Amino acid sequence: MQGMVSDEFVERVRERSDIYSVVSHYVQLTQKSGRYWGCCPFHNEKTASFSVSPDKGLFYCFGCGAGGDVFKFLSLIENVSYFEAIKLQAQRLGIDLPTKNFSPEEERRRREEKILLKINELARDFYHDCLIKTARGEVGRKYLAARGITQETIETFKLGFAPDEWENIFNRFTRQDFTAQQLEAVGLIVKRKNISGYYDRFRARVMIPIADVFGRVVGFGGRVIDSADDTPKYLNTAETVLFNKRNLLFGLDKSNRAISAAGKVIVVEGYMDAISLFSAGVKNVVATLGTAFTAEHTKLILRYAKKIIFCYDSDEAGQRATYRALPIVQAAGAEVFVVKVPDGKDPDEFIRKHGKEAFENLVEHAATLIDYRMKYVLEHADLSTIRGKIQALQEILPAVIKIPDNITRNEYQKKIAAVLFLDEQLVADEWKKSLRTAQQNSIREAQKNSNIVKRTILSSDENIMIREACETVLRMMWYEDELVDFVLNLIPRENFSEVNREIIGWMENRMAQSLRFDETAAAMELSEAANAQLSRILMGGANDPRDKELSIFEDSLKVLRRVVMKKKYDKILSQAEKYIESDEETYAKMIQESLDLKYQMDKLKGNP
Repeated sequence: MQGMVSDEFVERVRERSDIYSVVSHYVQLTQKSGRYWGCCPFHNEKTASFSVSPDKGLFYCFGCGAGGDVFKFLSLIENVSYFEAIKLQAQRLGIDLPTKNFSPEEERRRREEKILLKINELARDFYHDCLIKTARGEVGRKYLAARGITQETIETFKLGFAPDEWENIFNRFTRQDFTAQQLEAVGLIVKRKNISGYYDRFRARVMIPIADVFGRVVGFGGRVIDSADDTPKYLNTAETVLFNKRNLLFGLDKSNRAISAAGKVIVVEGYMDAISLFSAGVKNVVATLGTAFTAEHTKLILRYAKKIIFCYDSDEAGQRATYRALPIVQAAGAEVFVVKVPDGKDPDEFIRKHGKEAFENLVEHAATLIDYRMKYVLEHADLSTIRGKIQALQEILPAVIKIPDNITRNEYQKKIAAVLFLDEQLVADEWKKSLRTAQQNSIREAQKNSNIVKRTILSSDENIMIREACETVLRMMWYEDELVDFVLNLIPRENFSEVNREIIGWMENRMAQSLRFDETAAAMELSEAANAQLSRILMGGANDPRDKELSIFEDSLKVLRRVVMKKKYDKILSQAEKYIESDEETYAKMIQESLDLKYQMDKLKGNP
């Protein structure tokens, strides 16, 4: 177990935790057929597909595939780690956290991180009090009021003001027994270059605390009030052990619920854009922190919504940043849209001038990734030469070649040909070339990253039957661990899906260590996909009598054994064809072997 969370402690918290009571605080549930149902809090839906089984202590959404135990639910809904969810539930139940002996180095790191987080928390409170309670903060209050930032938003984000003093933070915090090295480590002070000593990094700025997904203050952004001189308008905390812009999205700790409810997120460039939108009532918004949009940002967002709407500044730098971000998000499988704010404005300016409804109208009519990419390429292409046109075509095609239906594809081919003044057949030929290249790249990537097992093409009914048989067998293996070796002797593991193989491998590892199977260990050690699959499997088990349960298990084994035999049968017939003319004896033996297999398959199926 990790940190201070022991097996005994987890079991104590689990025994006191009723999953129905926990979930019903967040989701309206209705009882039906021995379970409770409601609309999933993790994706946008109108028909209830979210199921809770109090008897099994599990939840599963048949819409988005989220599933797990009570701690997994809390980790997802509260956006905390699994371990933090256990601790959170313990605190709610009044159960004291256990202590653990750490190595001296671990203890030192934990202690130092707590001190650094504490410094940031105290700095946030100091800046906030300076803004709302002191005369020095008047200039900051006027600035925020002029930008339409409400008092409620100031409190929500704990906005503050850094006074125009060179050593205020330095003197204040060193008097509280924090060291200069600690203050420098969190980026609040900077070492002087030519003389000894330090000075405050943030001065005469509106201060914006930047939190991680857990709501912990890890850094600050400062917006200067008067930028008439060469002072940078925005200043962020430098990279520290707590602050890494590639892994942070401003406002996500405040907006994650709204993002999940809306099923979409609006991504803006700066924290003032995000704060202005939030203050105006557009809550499902996050901001990057003066850095390019990264794959890490995409992963953070996809926990809450699949639809990502970029709304960067409409100047050239903002649009270039948008264009660079699109392939990253598309590769992750998100639905991508782009809002270009009119009149050269940024989102903050637009919503202050035109209001929430006008901004939401822009979002409603956001351009698709394809249309935006086409427009951007055309605006930056040299269409006066055939070379420039072909280059523009090759930049557009990666975004459109995967369009599945013929009608839409043909329409885009015509549209692209028209805007580039190219022959439609030339566009169609280039389209086919790009599609072939993309398919070849996908095949190579798949072969490189996984051991592809060719599978016999089955009907949808057969696939469902096989999937259910696999899940029944895995469910029985979970409750009767002595069946693991028995099953694998009959059904080689390659006949299970990749995610089911992960579960089986985990079971074998637990058995090798003489450890029992339990949901907590699974949640901590399995991937997200495997843990959700396991929850679905365990949720699917009916409360049948023992004899009926064993009968279902035996029938499921027969289904899977037939699959194994069918693969071997097909392989023998394929190989036998090579000997039809060259080796009649070998051919006859192989045909007889295939007939024996066919007899066994029919016998398992119940045929005479």
